[in-house]
Amino acid sequence: MNPVNATTPTAVDLFASALHFHPDGEVRAAGRRMGNGDSGSWQLAAFHAETDADVHADHWEMHPEADEAVCCLTGGARIHFRPAGPDDTTDTADAGDTVQLKPGTTVIVPRGRWHRVELDAPSDLMSITLPNGTRHEKRTGTR
Repeated sequence: MNPVNATTPTAVDLFASALHFHPDGEVRAAGRRMGNGDSGSWQLAAFHAETDADVHADHWEMHPEADEAVCCLTGGARIHFRPAGPDDTTDTADAGDTVQLKPGTTVIVPRGRWHRVELDAPSDLMSITLPNGTRHEKRTGTR
């Protein structure tokens, strides 16, 4: 995918690419990125999810360098948080906090907080974060 920036006005399909907000003020449409090797840009990504498999409900996710806004545009979802204490290792849905998202609502996931998403219905979701160092961990019976 060729990056698109503001010098080339064009419609951007947010379900096919992400917006990257660079520290120098530039905004580019490009591929979604999670993990190391990112340029330090914030990422806004929208996606359609039909099932829990589409949102990797069987994995915890954590962003060490920034908070994340998870927004529900259509449908409904639950954001589960792993307990924040250092000795808490359970990963059942009711072990930590759960936030219910309806269309038009968002939750701010604190930097460094493990979380995962489960759908209540097919949904359009949007996330905004600095993806540098994003980590994923397979959900198990004890973590």
